[in-house]
Amino acid sequence: MEGSIDYQQIGLRVGLEVHQQLLTEQKMFCRCPAGMYTEQHDGVMLRHMRPTLSELGEYDGTALMEFKTKKNIVYLLHKSNVCTYEMDDTPPFIVNRRAVDIAIEQCLMLGCDVVDEVHIARKQYLDGSIPTGFQRTAIVGVNGRLPFRGRELTVIQVSVEEDSCREVQDRGHMAVWRTDRLGMPLIETVTGPELETPEEVEEAILLIGRVCRSTGHVRVGMGASRQDVNVSVRGGRRVEIKGVPKASLARQLVHSEAVRQVELLRLRDELHARGFRQASDITMEHIDITTLVADFRLEALQRDNWERFVEAEEMRQGMELGEGPYSVRAIRLPGLAGTVGQPCQPGRTFAHELAGRVRVIATLDQPPILLDSDTWPDYPGGAEELEEIRQAAACAPEDGLVVVWGVESDTITAAKEIQARYAEATEGIPHETRQALPDGCTDFERILPGPDRMYPDTDSPPQLVTRERVRSLQAELPEPPWQREERYSAEGVSTQTIHFLIRRGGARFVDRVVADTGFDLRRACLFFGEELKGLRRSSLAVDKITEKRWCELFEHFQAHPVLWEARRLLVEGMVDEPKLRVDELIARDSLGEEPVGWQAEVAAALRTASDQGLGEDKLVDTVMGQNMSSLRGRVPAVRVIQVIQKLPARNNENG
Repeated sequence: MEGSIDYQQIGLRVGLEVHQQLLTEQKMFCRCPAGMYTEQHDGVMLRHMRPTLSELGEYDGTALMEFKTKKNIVYLLHKSNVCTYEMDDTPPFIVNRRAVDIAIEQCLMLGCDVVDEVHIARKQYLDGSIPTGFQRTAIVGVNGRLPFRGRELTVIQVSVEEDSCREVQDRGHMAVWRTDRLGMPLIETVTGPELETPEEVEEAILLIGRVCRSTGHVRVGMGASRQDVNVSVRGGRRVEIKGVPKASLARQLVHSEAVRQVELLRLRDELHARGFRQASDITMEHIDITTLVADFRLEALQRDNWERFVEAEEMRQGMELGEGPYSVRAIRLPGLAGTVGQPCQPGRTFAHELAGRVRVIATLDQPPILLDSDTWPDYPGGAEELEEIRQAAACAPEDGLVVVWGVESDTITAAKEIQARYAEATEGIPHETRQALPDGCTDFERILPGPDRMYPDTDSPPQLVTRERVRSLQAELPEPPWQREERYSAEGVSTQTIHFLIRRGGARFVDRVVADTGFDLRRACLFFGEELKGLRRSSLAVDKITEKRWCELFEHFQAHPVLWEARRLLVEGMVDEPKLRVDELIARDSLGEEPVGWQAEVAAALRTASDQGLGEDKLVDTVMGQNMSSLRGRVPAVRVIQVIQKLPARNNENG
């Protein structure tokens, strides 16, 4: 990771919100199928979000921010996986009981106290990803504990909730969402802000993931698990990194956010030293310079370049594009020279903070989004062109300058947002939700919702959770992953293999075949945790083999150890001939019984190989290679080696 930082010195604290889709047949609040993804659509719906006053006569800050974007929100519908509930045209069905049961299982695995009644609440979701503008959610358990690095990690709560839409594109003033994922049940596990390093964050995400997957009742694969990472440093504020897809990426993201917050606090101190101590101290002026820059060498500011971008992106007036003609706007930053180029995240400056706000709220998304006087491009005549713009904007030497371009109304919005972002900089760290980027940095996504974003859902009655129901679910739980890890590790299984088995569900197969057949635990772990990887990579559909069929196979391995050496052949047969029993596959391939005359064939192969003058080790390898294809699963390899070693190395005619 670029840059070094003492996490303890800066007071880094991180909490997690781990989301895991549940393996149910139906969605959370309707009877549409869950997990049925589609790439086509047979219906389209257009909606706009508008802010409304709360019961207290106030507007929500997040709602106001989203309203400023003037987004056209488009939903792509397919009749196979959505209904009128998802489109907010009918009330919810009774909450999916199976989803609540799985959530209770996870609460028990996480050591939580399970609630007596499940009360459905509405949580505001104002980015358009849920057509209703809110997500239905319910707390199922609280006050959990997880053993972690010799201490306990607090689990504040576990909730069951409905998933949001999948984003197809977000360009200009239009966001497009596919609704197939909408309404699928998931659980959210919230930890306390007790993680102190990026390494701990990665490890905690993986641990919670193993807990969730231990029961086998959650979905796996890309997108089935996502986490929001809440980061703060001493003197800062909580910032949420949204939708982190992988634990390994979270490590870099936390580091970058820690660096970002430290640098933003330094910028705050610099602003205070210059006399900008509060938002009202920040003033800005902006002018249209479209005519001035018409003949400039800088291509980014040229109308033709912008029009080519609009055409290539297929942006339409009134849809992706805002109102008004093309405009280039210069924004004077009085007294702020040098602050736009202030370092921020690794390899980024405060200009990226401004660009994020402009991209999201003003919807100006043509790269590089904005230009600034601190990092003006280096090209022939560039310094002279910058000076012309500074003079037109009446910039003094101590003033900074930012230039934006696009539809006129959007450039005006951009100027206002740049001033607003500088006003926030006087306080240090703004309350933000930020999106994770593949390079380990983050970008602005939206204002962090306030604490009052949840309120009761009057459409959904509470659901009683009886003690009998909890006890019956408790009785079916597997052992916690840390106990399973200790048991496997004692048999010499590597930590990497153990974690893979738990994540991918192989641990359930291991325990079942060992319990039912008495097979060796270590070999079962290596088979399900290592060998099946190779079979999957060779496109063998091993995941179609049921748990019952695996037990049937391992019963034969235990009864006839020689069959173990033909395990690949048998697995291939189980995939290709799913209707045949394992004993029928064994009989079909004549496995498990020594073929007549096999020792004579080995002796003949040895005589032929010895005439080639091979050394003893090479001689054994050659003969084994020639004979094991026909003897595998019939004669143990160790016995074949013993026979080879006892035979004379060369043919002796004298006897």
